[in-house]
Amino acid sequence: MSKLYLVLMASLLLAACRQGPPPVTADKDRTIEIASPEEGGAISAAPVEAPAARKPPVHALQPPQPDWSPLSLAVGEASLSCELDYSDQDDGRALIDLDRSSLLAALAPCVEHGVLRLRYSGKVNANFTALLQRVVAVADELKVGKRVLDLNSVGGMIEDAIKAGDAIADSRWTLWVREGSVCHSACVLVLAGGDMRMIRGRVGIHRIIRTSSTATTRTQLNDELRVVYGRVREYLGRNGAAEAMADQMMSVPNRNLRLLSADELQWYGLDGVNPVQDDLDRLRLMRECGQEFVARHDAFIRAFEHRCRDENSGLGALNACGVALRGEFGFPDRSCAIESPLSEFDMLVTPAPPEPPGVAGGEPAAKVTAEPAVPAPSGVVEPPPALLD
Repeated sequence: MSKLYLVLMASLLLAACRQGPPPVTADKDRTIEIASPEEGGAISAAPVEAPAARKPPVHALQPPQPDWSPLSLAVGEASLSCELDYSDQDDGRALIDLDRSSLLAALAPCVEHGVLRLRYSGKVNANFTALLQRVVAVADELKVGKRVLDLNSVGGMIEDAIKAGDAIADSRWTLWVREGSVCHSACVLVLAGGDMRMIRGRVGIHRIIRTSSTATTRTQLNDELRVVYGRVREYLGRNGAAEAMADQMMSVPNRNLRLLSADELQWYGLDGVNPVQDDLDRLRLMRECGQEFVARHDAFIRAFEHRCRDENSGLGALNACGVALRGEFGFPDRSCAIESPLSEFDMLVTPAPPEPPGVAGGEPAAKVTAEPAVPAPSGVVEPPPALLD
C-alpha cells in the first residue's frame, strides 16, 4: 500500500470527523415576519470608508472610562437586583437616575454577597452602552465581582452593540435571555461578549439596515455593507463566536427574522461557555487552583451541557439543575470556592455557623449549601407579539 494512498485515506477520515454547521432545517417554521425592523432591528448608521482605504479595526486594550454627564435611558427600562431569583424577588430597584451617586446607592446592598443582576428591556443604543459602562465602573469600585446581564431586546444599532459587547467582554458578565424575553438582531452581537450565556428566550437574526446610506445602486450599497459586515466578523472573531453568523445574517431579509435553534446557538458560539474566555480561565485556574480542579471543572461543564440543557425548561430550572449537579464533581471547592462553577449562587447563601470543636475529623462545618437559589418557573412563557414590532 503506497504512502500516498495512506495519506489520502487519513485526510478523508479527518474531514469526515470535522463537525460542520448544524443543518438548516424547517426554515419556513423558524422565519417570521416583523412589522417594522427600524423599531429595533440591526441598524448601522456609522460612516464607512471605501474598502481600499479602510484600516484594520483595532480593539482598545483598556475599556473607556464612563462619561458621567447626565443620562436618561429615554427608550428602555433598567433595574438592578442583588438577587438571582427573578420569580420571587422580581427585578429589583428601577434605575431612574443614572448618575454615579444613584448607582452607588443601588449597588451598595450587593456588596455583602458580591452579586448583581442588571435587567434591561429596550433597544441596543448608545445609552445602553453608557449604562453598562457606568454599572461596571461602580461595581469595580465596590468590588461586586459576579455580574449578570438579564436581557430583553429587539435590537438596535450595530455599532453600539459592538461597543456594549466589548465592554461586557472586558468586565466578566454572565448573560441571560430568560423565558418570555427575546434577543433579536443587533442584540445577538451582545451575546458574543459574555463569559457565560444562558438562553431560554428567542434569539433571531436578519440583514443589517443602512439608515445613513447615500447609495443609489446595488453595488454602492453592497460596498458599504461589506465594510459593516467586516466589522461584525472581526468583532465576532475576537470574542470567540463564529464569523459565519455574519453570512447567515446577510441571507435573511430585514423584514423577516430568522429564529436560531439551540444547535445553531451552540455552533455559532452564542450559548453556554464563551470558548475564548474558557481558554483564558483554564490558564488562570491552572495557576490558582491546580490541574485537578481544572479537570473537574471541565467535566462539570460537559455534564451540564448534556444533562441540564432541556430546551423545554425555564432559566430557573436550568440554573437549579447546574447548582444541584455540582456536588457530583466536588463543587463548591473548599480551596477555590469563588472559582467554582455557578459560584454566584453560593455567594447568596449564608453559610451555617461552625460546629463546636471536637467534630470528627476536625473538618469545618460551615458549608455552602447546594440548594438552588433560583426555583424553576412553572413553564415557558411566549413573548408578547409587541416585542417583535
